Parts: sequence; C-alpha cells; structure tokens
Amino acid sequence: MKQFRFLLLISLSANLFSSPIPKPPDLGVGSYILYEPTTETVIASFNENESVEVASLTKLMTSYVVADQIKQGYISMEDEPTISIKAWQTPGSQMFVREGTKVKVSDLVKGMVIISGNDASVALAEHIAGSEENFVYLMDQYAVDLGLINSDFNNSSGLPDPNNVSSALDLAKLTGAIIRDFPDHYQIYKEKEFSYSAPGEYVAPQPNRNRLLHLDDMFDGVKTGYTRAAGHCLVGSSIRDDMRLIAVVLGSGIDKRFADVRALVGYGYQYFKTREIVSSGDVIDSLSVIAGNQDSVSVGVDKSIVMTLKKNIDLEFQILAQERIVAPVVGGTTAGTLKIIDEDGNIINESELIFLEDVEKLGFFQYWFALIWDWIKSLFI
Repeated sequence: MKQFRFLLLISLSANLFSSPIPKPPDLGVGSYILYEPTTETVIASFNENESVEVASLTKLMTSYVVADQIKQGYISMEDEPTISIKAWQTPGSQMFVREGTKVKVSDLVKGMVIISGNDASVALAEHIAGSEENFVYLMDQYAVDLGLINSDFNNSSGLPDPNNVSSALDLAKLTGAIIRDFPDHYQIYKEKEFSYSAPGEYVAPQPNRNRLLHLDDMFDGVKTGYTRAAGHCLVGSSIRDDMRLIAVVLGSGIDKRFADVRALVGYGYQYFKTREIVSSGDVIDSLSVIAGNQDSVSVGVDKSIVMTLKKNIDLEFQILAQERIVAPVVGGTTAGTLKIIDEDGNIINESELIFLEDVEKLGFFQYWFALIWDWIKSLFI
C-alpha cells in the first residue's frame, strides 16, 4: 500500500474569517432553485427535487429533443411537415397553424419557443417520431441520458396531465444542457415576438411570454408556464460578468414569478462568484525527489478547477502525496490528491494531483548511493 503524507496547508483568502451572508430570499412558492450551470452548483433551493406538473416548461424537453434531432441530421429546419388535425386542434396557447398546410420546422420551433404554441409542439413531435406518443418515449429517453431523475413526460406541450411531471432541479439542469449543447438554438429564446400567418390569413405578432426579456437586459431566456395544477411557473436565465445563473420558480403568481426570479439571480450575483481556483498546468508546489537529476518536481492539476463559491470565503488546500518519490518521474502521472476545504471543514473538491515534468534518475552508482543515503537518514527520523 502506498503511504501518503500531509504536505501542504494554505489559505487562498486574505480574510481570517469570511463575512456572513444573508439567507436566500423567502419566496413562498411551491419550489425553486438558483443554479450555476458551468459548475453545476446549487446556490439556493427549496423543494428542488419534488416532482410536480410544470405546464409549458415541458416544452424545454421538447426543445432539447428537437434541437438534437436537427443536430444529428434526422430533420432539418427547412423541412415542411404537413399539419395534422391533432396538431391543429391542440388547445391552449397557439401559433395558429392550419390542418393540411405545410409549415417550416424553423417556424414551428419559433412558435413553440417564443410564443409557447402547443400546436407547434405537437407538429414537431409528429414530424420527428410519427406520433406524439412515440415522441414522448424519446423525451423520457433523453431525460434519462441527462440525469433528470425527477421527470416523467406524457405529452410534448405541457397540457394538464398528472403524469407529466418534472422538478425545479431537473428543469435547471435541462436549461443548462440546452445552453451548453445548442447555443444557436438557445438564441431563439431571447426573441421578443413572433408572427406566423397561415396562407390567406393574417395574425398579428405575439409577444414572448417571458416578460424578463423586457424588464432586464441581462436575461436572455427562457420559458413561462401555467396550468391550474402547476400554478404560474418560470425559468429565467441571465449572464453578468461572464457568470450565468438559472433560476426556476414553480407554483408562484402570474406577476410574482418574474419578481421571484429577479430576486434569486440578484442574490446570486451579489454574494457568489464563479472563478478558476486552480489553473491547469500551474505549479501548486514542488515535492522532493530521491535519486533524480534534480532534487524536486513540480506538481499541479491536469484540468482547471472552476467553482462557484461565496465571494468572500476562506479555502484551504491539502495536498496528499507519496511519502517517498524516487526517480524516474514521468510528467502527467499521478502524484497524489489535492483537496479543497471550506471554512466549515467540508471537502468541496477533490482532484488528482499530477507531476508536471519528467525527472530522470541518476547514473547507476549515484542512483544506488542516493537510495542508500536516504535509507540511512530515515533511520534517524
């Protein structure tokens, strides 16, 4: 068994103690979450794993599936599927397609994303999978792949159905996946209005249901939803100083949901920051080497460590490395473990420590002399 020893303990913060911060806003809603997608950090939450009906937020899953099907080449934005009677008769919010007409996928996507057209959702589902029922199977498979453990879908639009459920956490993860995997597709979410008119008709432009786009420039998406069972729901995403936050509020009020999301992201930007704690390839420390052509070897991490943390926080690094490092040393191989510990003594990150350079061993006689001398010294320690 390899022996490990404690080698280094340093504080990254200039503060002896970090400043306290207030509790997150008390929203009085069914559930909520404030989420940083790059580091997958939950900053604040309430009932975030509770599976509930989420109304038109269901369309986020439909949107993800559609975007991936386009990316994979199974369908094209230029396709013109024929609108079925089922899609035409779908109740609720609509982009007003007509049965038997051909509508471009690009228009259907905008109709679903910008004005929450249930008819557009069904038309897209049928174009991809032949039927909405088959499309729902795809939705659930994608949900599994994305790790959405609290979600189970039963339609593509979010129409009332007690078996069509998700959670605040799953919706935050799903939104993060849309932004990460399909950045061009995500740009549609910030468009403020959309108009579609069937042949021979005129329909005035409909505004994006997400009023955040009109209230604050830092918001660039994403989706509203409402049914009697779900209440008024909202997913909002914003970016400030290169830090993206996603807020999900479920079971709020028609106007209150917008204030709720703004309160959450305001709290996040005021007290938290996403930053690179350790850069890839940077020297964290140098460890002694026995019988090598140099006496020490630099160690660091292979991948940068990026975390979302309170702005003023004391961190400690602990490096656990082998008791005796004997040449030769191969750069890029494991040197030990780097642990990052917060002010409460919790390990918040644990990463592999690697050697950043090669160290060759000495010539035959010098090599064995160095080993014997190290053994003699160890007898007196």
